[in-house]
Amino acid sequence: MNIRPIAIYLPQYHPVAENDEWWGKGFTEWRNVTKAKPLFRDHYQPHLPADLGFYDLRLPETREAQADLAREYGIYGFCYYHYWFNGRRILERPFQEVFESGKPDFPFMLCWANENWTRAWDGGEKHVLLEQKYSEADDIEHIKALITYFKDPRYIRIDNKPVFAVYRSSLFPDIRKTAEVWRRVAREQGMELYLCSFESLGEPKTDPQSLGLDATVQFPPFGILNVDYKNSNTINLSRVKNVVWNRVSNRYKKLFQKANYISYDELVETDLAKFPPAYKQFPTVTPMWDNTSRRKRPTILKYSTPAKFEYWVRKKLARFKPYSEEENLFFVNAWNEWAEGNHLEPDQHWGKQYLEAFKKGVAAHE
Repeated sequence: MNIRPIAIYLPQYHPVAENDEWWGKGFTEWRNVTKAKPLFRDHYQPHLPADLGFYDLRLPETREAQADLAREYGIYGFCYYHYWFNGRRILERPFQEVFESGKPDFPFMLCWANENWTRAWDGGEKHVLLEQKYSEADDIEHIKALITYFKDPRYIRIDNKPVFAVYRSSLFPDIRKTAEVWRRVAREQGMELYLCSFESLGEPKTDPQSLGLDATVQFPPFGILNVDYKNSNTINLSRVKNVVWNRVSNRYKKLFQKANYISYDELVETDLAKFPPAYKQFPTVTPMWDNTSRRKRPTILKYSTPAKFEYWVRKKLARFKPYSEEENLFFVNAWNEWAEGNHLEPDQHWGKQYLEAFKKGVAAHE
């Protein structure tokens, strides 16, 4: 049975008035990316783009080049992050122009990134820049605005139902009620929905039907190892025993205190041992993770390589049995999360090797 690989897509790479006000004139995600510095010998930072350069997503040529590259290496479509704050949208221009122009002719879906926007980039409740407020009236307004996009022939569907995801279902006062409202309004427009939630940081690992949803989407590296990737104040030693740690010199203890170091190998093997769960969950893999450019105390997935990524893709697909002919989505986190050190797009260190690894891993399944 065929699968449909979908890469999660960040639309941050163009200036907007809000970011100019909060972070300085001309701010885009590239400013975070380029300021990162290595924390230790052979630490690969900053992550700098190669083939596509420091692009501006207002340019249609850039969006076409991204789609061409994704298609060449086996990506079926993009899952664009969508930002909605009680009718206020932000960073919407790239997707809006994709929608209005009909280009690129490349499948897409949306995920509502429903966290607060904060100065700490963590979706929390401190230093809030934009706050999420939930209500039935907003649920109705929101889904009515989305239905226009759901009707696009490029929109990704399951059994003719547009697939719409929420980033964190636990932030809703009552996700079941919101899902019921969305489905009711969509039916009034002659449409059924396929609703998902991402298993992001702190999200429950539970049957999505209990939440009024159809499926969940894995979101590694979150939700696999028992690590708080955003707020940890503890040293993560993985399998290192205390007796060994006590013998480590103070110099190296200080190094560990600068970041959370997580083994890519441990992440992969833990995930493979757990997957699949007893409920509908679409699998996801991640090529790498290193948010040094965003965090004073970053989380770094160490020892990721294209070969290990290919192994994960291949093994994960061997375990994935689509739930029906069209319930066959396979996600990659992410296409272009450059400030999280998490991207399939080519960089100056690895080139296209992660793209090539992904294509090989998928081909092994076919």
